[in-house]
Amino acid sequence: MPTKLPLLSIPAPDDLIAWWRGRPIRRERFLRHVAAIARRLPAKRFIFNLCEDRYLFLVAFAAVGANGQSNLLPSNRAELHLRRVAEAYPDNGRTTDGDIGAWLEMATAKPDVPAVPEVSSDQVMAIAFTSGSTGLAKPNPKTWGELVGGARQAQRRFGFDRSTTIVATVPPQHMYGLETSIMAPLISGARVHGGRPFFPEDVREALAAVPGSRVLVTTPVHLQACVRAQLRWPRPAFLLSATAPLSAELAAQAEAAFGAPVLEIYGCTEAGSIASRRTLDGDRWRLYDGFTLREGSLAGAHLPEPVPLNDIVEACGETEFKLIGRREDLVNVAGKRTSLGYLNHQLNEIGGVEEGVFVLPDETGSEVQRLAAVVVAPGLSERQLLAALARRLDPVFLPRPLVKVGALPRNETGKPTREALLALVARVHGA
Repeated sequence: MPTKLPLLSIPAPDDLIAWWRGRPIRRERFLRHVAAIARRLPAKRFIFNLCEDRYLFLVAFAAVGANGQSNLLPSNRAELHLRRVAEAYPDNGRTTDGDIGAWLEMATAKPDVPAVPEVSSDQVMAIAFTSGSTGLAKPNPKTWGELVGGARQAQRRFGFDRSTTIVATVPPQHMYGLETSIMAPLISGARVHGGRPFFPEDVREALAAVPGSRVLVTTPVHLQACVRAQLRWPRPAFLLSATAPLSAELAAQAEAAFGAPVLEIYGCTEAGSIASRRTLDGDRWRLYDGFTLREGSLAGAHLPEPVPLNDIVEACGETEFKLIGRREDLVNVAGKRTSLGYLNHQLNEIGGVEEGVFVLPDETGSEVQRLAAVVVAPGLSERQLLAALARRLDPVFLPRPLVKVGALPRNETGKPTREALLALVARVHGA
């Protein structure tokens, strides 16, 4: 039975919700901002929320929900992707930083604090899209009840409260960024840094600019850049990483650099965040309270129905599991089987390889599919790389072609998507 749930669970007017452009934003001001934007949104069922400024995204996200509309959260800003989403949801409008910023400047302050809007638990608050790392991005509608349930799970696991300030490098359109930097301020009372720091010095400045118990929400790619920068970091309470498994080596380096524990979140766009671990404590993930894992499907907690996981996992009792690999990783070439995870591991173990990834092209009707690989290895030739791989792999798994690049093509969360990799291989080899 649908119920009404408040858009803001900590309504005390004097409580902070954000640090934006160097100033604290109290919840009464946030509610005024939401009301002002809700009056100006396009009269469309779906609203592309393209804001990059995290506070402006938060205001737009809440205003869309208060209006009974749905936020469209594209996984990237490539024109082709945006066009596909628009075609699938034709009754749409758009908001950007420029729109929201201009509307806020025009808004006149009113003496009364607006009431906290209530949203039906079954309202589709957002439509999030998979990253496309293994194929085309897929839509995943998220009701307000599901999002609130996920936020409460994270609050119990990580202790988010009114003393917590979140600094995030992850875009709020990504499910991980949405849960940790948008839903946490709305539901658990945490404050959020309104920007989106990208370079290590930006991250350092953002952490230094906020008081209290800081939490850095980031990805392995950003974490590696921060470690390599060798800066003097303001100490956070802990760091959160997601979007790809973190190596124990990088986790140890990060803990030494920041003087704080590094925790990982496991999740997927379909189910949201479902488990966590401290990387240096081992390879077991601990499920959030109320979830059950049976034969590769997740159920319980706030999920309306079981969700099949895209990963192959090994249950370790009722509350823990090990991650074995992605189902899409399994490849069959000339009757021989392996996984892309295994191939990528062997490639990245070669001395001189900074990073590299295998990709399986689409079937062309030929009898044998050939793998391709995209590699960053400035000091090695293609011949040297293939010779090193030949010592590690069965000949049928050697990549044809192998493309050397200066950097892997990555999306906003640091993932090299299959679509971008295939486009790069096709461009280089004219396929």
